[in-house]
Amino acid sequence: VQLVESGGGLVQAGGSLRLSCAAPGFSFGDYALGWFRQAPGKEREVISCIGSGVGHVYYAASVKGRFTISSDSAKKTFYLEMKALVPEDTAVYYCAAEPWIPLCLDRDTVYDYWGQGTQVTVSS
Repeated sequence: VQLVESGGGLVQAGGSLRLSCAAPGFSFGDYALGWFRQAPGKEREVISCIGSGVGHVYYAASVKGRFTISSDSAKKTFYLEMKALVPEDTAVYYCAAEPWIPLCLDRDTVYDYWGQGTQVTVSS
């Protein structure tokens, strides 16, 4: 299963971006989807995750209220909408997917499928 990310780039503080993660070979029955990021010199951290089960969604405190995760099973794509961006959001962002698990998984070790990463840079 290949995940292909797009939508990263350079944006000024206060701006918005939408990251997309296309997963054409992925089964959108039961699933767990996640977005992670890694800033220079820091460990990869979970930003958000969602499971196909009802109510299974999580946002890190640093992005809650500014970022929104969503999925479109018909397009086999999931998204991370990012608003009110700040320089601290600068990082490489990765999408991840795991089939057959309808839960929000907030640890990177549980995901088998990953996107290639996309750079998000927020200037002050």
